[in-house]
Amino acid sequence: MTIAVFQGMKTRVQSASHAAGRALGCAALIASVVTGAAQAQQVTVTIPAAPGGGWDGTARLTMQALQSEKLVTGGLQYVNKGGGVGIIGLTDFVRNNKGNDNALMFMGVIMLGAIITNNSAITMDNVVPLARLTREYNAIAVPIDSPIKTAADLATALKQNPGAVAVGGSGVGTVDHLTLALVAKTQGVSADKLNFISFSGGEIVPALVGGKIKAAISGVSELYPLAQAGRIRLIAITSETRLPNVDAPTLKEGGLDVTVSNWRGVTGSPGMSDAARKGWIEKLDALSKSKSWAAALEKQGVEDAYLSGDAFTAFIAAENKNWQALLKEAGIVK
Repeated sequence: MTIAVFQGMKTRVQSASHAAGRALGCAALIASVVTGAAQAQQVTVTIPAAPGGGWDGTARLTMQALQSEKLVTGGLQYVNKGGGVGIIGLTDFVRNNKGNDNALMFMGVIMLGAIITNNSAITMDNVVPLARLTREYNAIAVPIDSPIKTAADLATALKQNPGAVAVGGSGVGTVDHLTLALVAKTQGVSADKLNFISFSGGEIVPALVGGKIKAAISGVSELYPLAQAGRIRLIAITSETRLPNVDAPTLKEGGLDVTVSNWRGVTGSPGMSDAARKGWIEKLDALSKSKSWAAALEKQGVEDAYLSGDAFTAFIAAENKNWQALLKEAGIVK
């Protein structure tokens, strides 16, 4: 596999001293990649969503933590490519970063759902899984003056007239969409009757506050701070039990037997060398044990779900099968 430093090297004859210097520099870089020492070159970080959403926050806080721990010392180039619930960003990442050992993409379980529902030609098989990072649960929020006071109220409204209840989320086939579909299913309402509206990144909050939708489903870390500020109201969270420091009941407390979680992770580029893969995993392993990572988790309001290397690759394969079954159960795919 090609190390990125070799890309674009000219083939002209060089002086012996210049060539020797280049050779020593390349050898040093290879040693750095293999041992997982500090990454000194610029890293291109693809975020397949608009700025302000969960993936964006995870990516930026993770990279900042890597820099704080001196595991990455070079510059960072963030590339936000929203649309298609991550499919546009995934496609762009695969097409433009082949063999680039210094290119990363942040992603999560909703990308798996989008790949399935869109029959995407480009899948997780086209990238190199590095590590699962975080896990969080969804929250269901309504405008502050909404007549919908509880999850049971929402379920009743969906049962009475599902088309009249516009609910926003990150996209078809995502954790957000699945949450709504499973809530509706408890009332005997099929997914094709729902008025689910897709939003990218941080666009959902203005839509909710502005009254363009009657409810929003997104990560607790995205919605809870706005609830604390009095801008919106949380009516439920999708965890099994109540979360510490989050003043909101679970769906189960509202009589709805629905539990859904969301995880996020990071991958390398297609064709990433084995040495670079090993180096990035070592950096992320070291980060996962650091104070900077603990601080990043606290700032995001998410759980540590660290899993790296081959174990993460196997996890993605299992999750893909799991999501195919869940989306069929919810009636989102046939």
